[in-house]
Amino acid sequence: MSSPLPIILIAEDSPLDVEMTLTALAEHHLANEVVVAADGEEALDYLYHRGKFQERPPGNPIVVLLDLKMPKVDGLEVLRVVKQDPGLRMIPVVMLTSSREEQDLVRSYQLGANAYVVKPVGFPEFVDAVKQLGVFWAMHNEPPPGTQGRSP
Repeated sequence: MSSPLPIILIAEDSPLDVEMTLTALAEHHLANEVVVAADGEEALDYLYHRGKFQERPPGNPIVVLLDLKMPKVDGLEVLRVVKQDPGLRMIPVVMLTSSREEQDLVRSYQLGANAYVVKPVGFPEFVDAVKQLGVFWAMHNEPPPGTQGRSP
């Protein structure tokens, strides 16, 4: 029996951006399960098997698409926590944000972001950008050995 495809974790507080992201991934027929965290606290709960995610299956997501400006815990703090944790630091984290501020870009890379993508304003451009991200991280990127299926 083949193992299930790795999960894509989206941490995004905008329902419209979540809907557009899910539409973009579906348009490319990615079979990966997608888990949506409505804020940074929920994203950390998912990664650490806490709260409503305490019974989730073991394993880390294949990629985290992380918004920068979120309530409760912002994207930079989530990124900092993930990249400082030996059990999580190998998970690719893509900052998917509307911020074009240089300080956000620099800080994201300083904290270990694997990519920084500014959300395009138009729907077709947004869908295309997310499709490319999904295809790359879910289909083409080769994760480090031993990182999938492990969790803290």
